[in-house]
Amino acid sequence: MYDKSGPVARPKRVDPPMAADERTMLLSWMEWHRSTVHLKCAGLDPALSSAAPIPSSPMTTIGGIVSHLRWVEAFWFEVVMLDQPDVAPYSTRDPDGEFRVGAERPLDELLADYERQCERSREITSHLELGNSSRRVLQHGRGRTTLRWVLNHMIEETARHNGHLDLLRELADGSVGQ
Repeated sequence: MYDKSGPVARPKRVDPPMAADERTMLLSWMEWHRSTVHLKCAGLDPALSSAAPIPSSPMTTIGGIVSHLRWVEAFWFEVVMLDQPDVAPYSTRDPDGEFRVGAERPLDELLADYERQCERSREITSHLELGNSSRRVLQHGRGRTTLRWVLNHMIEETARHNGHLDLLRELADGSVGQ
């Protein structure tokens, strides 16, 4: 389900069911938080997406967070679960590369990239069971993870950044809301 009223088609936010099996719950909450990213950005003056209003966090912009979330989706679903190459714009020399890129690109492009990456993550998830182990072994002795862990982590990660988007949006143009 998509809302096509703005420049970027965005998923409609649908409340997760109050009672369902584990997979349905995890996927429903993941979708709710993904669509909240789009909701937090809806109607924002594009010039404001690169504003960095927090002096101690100059990389914290609305565009930077959307870019970061796009690359976090790619990392956990493609890189970790499928062991595909990590092609993100960050590196050991530029660990904040995805935030930097996000502050430089138009918000509508970032949101479209994010939605395409979410669609890729949905596709990957649809072929896996919750208990399936990742193909990539994580560094620092952490071993392999499961799709269940990745979904829980991505819900937490996206929810946390939605809180950041909420505050940045209020600072940018005064918009508040869910």
